[in-house]
Order: sequence, then C-alpha cells, then structure tokens
Amino acid sequence: EFLFNAIENLPCVAKKARWAMNWIASDSATFPERLIAFAAVEGIFFSGSFAAIFWLKKRGLMPGLTFSNELISRDEGMHCDFACLLFKHIIQKPSVQRITQIIVDAVSIEQEFLTDALPVAMIGMNNDLMSQYIEFVADRLLVELDCPKHYNVENPFDFMEHISLEGKTNFFEKKVGEYQKWGVTCGVGASSGVFSTDADF
Repeated sequence: EFLFNAIENLPCVAKKARWAMNWIASDSATFPERLIAFAAVEGIFFSGSFAAIFWLKKRGLMPGLTFSNELISRDEGMHCDFACLLFKHIIQKPSVQRITQIIVDAVSIEQEFLTDALPVAMIGMNNDLMSQYIEFVADRLLVELDCPKHYNVENPFDFMEHISLEGKTNFFEKKVGEYQKWGVTCGVGASSGVFSTDADF
C-alpha cells in the first residue's frame, strides 16, 4: 500500500509527478514545449527504473519481471520516439536553450529519484553510474530533438546496449517480446484479402 500511494508517501516520486502535471496542465507553455516535456517523461523518467530491472536480467534473475519490463520499456520507447518524430514536423520550435533546459530539469529530478531509490551500491550499478546513464539517455534525446549533446558522457551500462541489439527470440526458448509488423504471414486470409470468422486461435 505504501508503494501504491508513492506520490503521497515519497517526496521524490511526488516531485516527478508534479513536474509532469505542471507541464500537462500549463496554461502558458506552448505545444512544442509540452511535447518536449512529454518526451522527457517517457524517455528519461522511466529509464533509470528500466535499467535497474535490466540489470537483474543480465544476471538471469526474475525472468517474469524482466520480461514484462522488456515489454513496458519498448512501449515507453515508442511513445518517446513518437514525440520526437512529431516535434520534427513543428515549424516554430523553441530555442535550443529552452529545449535543453527542459531536459536538464527532468534529468535533475530523475537523478534525485534514483539517489533515493538506490541507496546501496551493487555490483556494476551505483548512484554515480546511474546518474551518468540518465545523462547519456538525455543526450540521445537532445540529439533526437535536433539539439547538441549537453553532458557528453558514455553509456556506463553495456547491458543496455545489448538490450537494443537483441534479435528475434527463439519461440521455443522463451516468450516472445518483439512486436511483429503486418505482413503476408499475419493472420488467416491475409494474402487473399478474405475475412474469416472460423479461424482457430
């Protein structure tokens, strides 16, 4: 119950929620600014938590949790990619300084959250490395928003690079986490264009 009510019980979580809601409900922020804040929420506010759970996956621990984390992280990544793609179509964009400031503010809040969430150093993961990873993610987001990097740091977690490079799962080894795009193999009648009501599921 304590964690379900984290917004009320944990100041660092409340700060993240307040920052996001302030942008969503803002009467003064422009749409491009709110879109940048949305990308920051999807791309930065979740990245540390995802990395912590992928750290478990690297060690072969808690496969059920790590599989669900894989699915959720993919969804959040797509949300962030959508925001960046939409931003590229906007004609009147905020200044580079304004974009960078929004991202830097989000990084600061996420680093504060991870300091509270990760009080004890573990093998291959600690506060300093996690803060560096958040800065690395923020730099990638800035580049997607057509801005120069701000932190210029390397990815401290090699396993996060491997996650993005993983190929198709062997169906007989584990559950499949990759999405499948529409094609001739997707569904009965796909190649003929015939709608079928008696397909086996």
